[in-house]
Amino acid sequence: MDTHKLKIGFIGAGANTRKMHIPGFHKLENVELSVVANRSVESAQDVAKKNGIQRVAKDWREVVEDPAIDAVCIGTWPYLHAEATIAALEHGKHVLCEARMACDLAEAKAMLAAAQAHPHLVAQLVPAPFSLDFDATIREMLQAGKLGELLEVRVVHTSGQSANPEAPMTWRQDVALSGKNIMSMGIMHETVERWVQDEPSWLLADGAVFQPQRSYPDSEELKEVKIPDSLSVMGRFAQTGARLVYHFSSVESGKPRMEFRLNGSKGALRFDTYDTELLYAAAGEVEEKKIILSRAESRGWQVEADFVQSIRTGVPVKLTSFEQGLRYMTFTEMVSQSLANNSSRVDWLG
Repeated sequence: MDTHKLKIGFIGAGANTRKMHIPGFHKLENVELSVVANRSVESAQDVAKKNGIQRVAKDWREVVEDPAIDAVCIGTWPYLHAEATIAALEHGKHVLCEARMACDLAEAKAMLAAAQAHPHLVAQLVPAPFSLDFDATIREMLQAGKLGELLEVRVVHTSGQSANPEAPMTWRQDVALSGKNIMSMGIMHETVERWVQDEPSWLLADGAVFQPQRSYPDSEELKEVKIPDSLSVMGRFAQTGARLVYHFSSVESGKPRMEFRLNGSKGALRFDTYDTELLYAAAGEVEEKKIILSRAESRGWQVEADFVQSIRTGVPVKLTSFEQGLRYMTFTEMVSQSLANNSSRVDWLG
């Protein structure tokens, strides 16, 4: 086991990096939070001061080119993921990259190729977080046949953040920053992938942008919105033949919803992410039974610990590997192609 002090550099220190990654690394023994580069030196200095990071870099390239740094945590928006990841790997750095993997499938393929060219380095993506405690239980129930034949996989995530036409632009609506990623589509499909371990043989998608121009806060410049405010995806999974029915919306006012439903011939599972509840009902029953996990089953957030363990011991990445990331980016590309071609059917691109 490699036990030398592991020096971590941060590229981008947004909300999730400050909330999850920095505290996660702080908890680990023999790990040093060495340097941070943010969108400005001033913001990097503020992050470093508040979070115990030793020094500030003038830009992200300084971090990846620093021979003293062992690993980088890339916490930027998707627009920089591919460039920074590939550069870090080429400079001998282990990489933990924020979700979504990249702006599009071509970038994701380039990232995977770079990781495969440096097999001695760990390349990990931050996993979709909300089902980590429940993943093993859901997989076991599916594999044990508790649901019978899988008939439908239904996903819905709605909010009202774009319902007001005067609401400001966010990076998630900016194709230059987010690429082909749409709302929470990729992160929720990644979750489904963990459970059903299958991909759609085909899909078709329909979406709409309801407010074609918005401006960022404190700016009068209008920018074109190309990423849908509402998206529906239908398809069929290749191995099981189950129907795929997804709906995402940022224009639904009222109480937000975020849930998964797995409907089978013997029973159904419903996972409500906001209430953090997994419920089961046998076929034909109305009453749902809440599934209670033991403390041992409640794995929780261990992303930074898993990353360091892979570096120290060589254990393969499980959540989430670049190979797994390529799968959800393939799905994202299929949705993009369908939207660009009048909701036409797109076959699996693998």
